[in-house]
Amino acid sequence: MTGNKTFTMIKPDAVDNGYIGPILEKITAAGFKIIAMKFTQLSRRDAQEFYAIHKERPFFGELVDFMTRGPIVAAILEKDNAVEDFRALIGATNPAEAAEGTIRKMYATDIAENAIHGSDSDDNAAIECAFHFSGREIFS
Repeated sequence: MTGNKTFTMIKPDAVDNGYIGPILEKITAAGFKIIAMKFTQLSRRDAQEFYAIHKERPFFGELVDFMTRGPIVAAILEKDNAVEDFRALIGATNPAEAAEGTIRKMYATDIAENAIHGSDSDDNAAIECAFHFSGREIFS
């Protein structure tokens, strides 16, 4: 069974480049409802914890530096088949491989600064939503 909620972050590169509005417009035009959203900045500790799965990879330090260099927009989105539909909307991690019209094709500069994050599974969506929006019953 697929869930109806997912998590997204508009990353520091897209925030710096003024893409918050166009990205949110694209998300809502695709039928997603924004049920929680905040403009915030990750601490080093939070970025390290959020990306702990990549801890042993050579790019981990650069990823943490990138994600803490400026503000992000974190949001919980709702739509039937949310995770799969959102992954299709944002496109491949590498914008050079992303389909035309996807968020990463339109707003990302490279594989490291790829504009947006989207949960890759229903389980991770629940974990990521709770990480950024603690104290909320988002998956009731």
